Amino acid sequence: MNAGMIVALVVVAGLVLAGLWLWNRQREQAALREHFGPEYDRTVQELGNPSQAADELAARRRRVEKLDIRPLTREEFDRFSLRWRDAQAHFVDDPKDAIGQADTLITQLMGVRGYPVADFEQRAADISVDHPHVVEHYRAAHATHSSWGAREGTTEEFRQAMVHYRALFDELLVREEARDQVA
Repeated sequence: MNAGMIVALVVVAGLVLAGLWLWNRQREQAALREHFGPEYDRTVQELGNPSQAADELAARRRRVEKLDIRPLTREEFDRFSLRWRDAQAHFVDDPKDAIGQADTLITQLMGVRGYPVADFEQRAADISVDHPHVVEHYRAAHATHSSWGAREGTTEEFRQAMVHYRALFDELLVREEARDQVA
């Protein structure tokens, strides 16, 4: 075998390896896109390219796999359900305070389930792994709630925030009850 033939084989092998790497990368991105849904698109837009978004979402998944996320006990489920009903009932008399209660309740529920709760962005990122289709509800509710500092929200803003919090609350609470009944 001459030197030219060896170089050609090395080049072909390199191209095959590069092609396999690219194919695998695209397959991984497609799997992440399917799992994360709209969160994948939001992350691509935020980070600027699909490759960085895929790395970020894969890192989130690895982080959450290390957490000790657990279902609620029946007592915890009942306690959180009652507190949510109280927050909803309070909405008629004081919507702004009820939204604050809902935000606090979601954070406490996440903590009991095993999610770290120190930072909102980290909470949202962690929730996006197991609940990618409701994380936008959480972001929308939190953004609306956070913007009320110096101004008063409208009735429609309050209502929308409560609907957004409810979507995440249902996912974190009711979904676990259904699992308990099946098991």
